[in-house]
Amino acid sequence: MTRLWRTCQLLLALLVALVALGGSTLVYKDTNKVLRELRNVSSSSSNVKQCLWFAMQEYNKDSKDKFLFQVVNVWRVQMQVTDCLEYFIDAEIARTNCRKLPNGNENCVVKNTSKPEKRQMCTFWVGAVPWHGYFTVMKKQCVDA
Repeated sequence: MTRLWRTCQLLLALLVALVALGGSTLVYKDTNKVLRELRNVSSSSSNVKQCLWFAMQEYNKDSKDKFLFQVVNVWRVQMQVTDCLEYFIDAEIARTNCRKLPNGNENCVVKNTSKPEKRQMCTFWVGAVPWHGYFTVMKKQCVDA
């Protein structure tokens, strides 16, 4: 019983030390180190929604188009764990009826015109540490649909 108690005390001391260090010893800083292999995740996850929102903000900021684009369909989402959460998102995006404004416009709809709206199939690779509010688009690739 005394041995079990000492083991519990040691584990508790380690846990307290890790919390005091902010868990930094648990995070790998080597981006080549995959801690959890790629796996499918739900597109309705709040982390995925945040990543997709961020990716679209970056897409619209970098786009030379006069109109904003928004996601119309998410085909697949995969995640792997390295020094952050890495999301690979395959999505279809389309031009909205909203012109780009300096202050942005979040209430846009996909254009309904007699000619087809511009659509693209995109893959976004987003790195995230959502509990710290950190997001970065590591890579994006889009082709006309």
